[in-house]
Amino acid sequence: QVQLAESGGGSVQAGGSLKLSCVSPWFTYSIPCMAWFRQVPGKEREGVAAIDFSDRTTEKSTYAGSVKDRFTIAKDNTKNTMYLQMTELEPEDTGLYYCAAKYSGCGSGALPPPASSFPRWGQGTQVTVSS
Repeated sequence: QVQLAESGGGSVQAGGSLKLSCVSPWFTYSIPCMAWFRQVPGKEREGVAAIDFSDRTTEKSTYAGSVKDRFTIAKDNTKNTMYLQMTELEPEDTGLYYCAAKYSGCGSGALPPPASSFPRWGQGTQVTVSS
């Protein structure tokens, strides 16, 4: 089983930045698609960003429209870690952020794949942005 562990959440003021990390000891090409999701109480889990590395020579990233140009997803194979660099944070970015992995590619869509397509999840890390 793929195990995922998020860290880096916290409380910041609007306009601030945070960098989330997701570590997996099984960070290999057998997991060609990973993503970040967020959830607030009473709402569905929302895809924030995804990174596809099923093509071993290139990576493809997709973002939700609300975070595009503010968030950056990246991975470091040498550290078995995926990151989400978040800048210009807004109160609407508040939520529990999850790391997720799937055993197939992210697909060709312009947005992150749906949560239902990811079988492996971390426990989440809380991000709170105050105005």
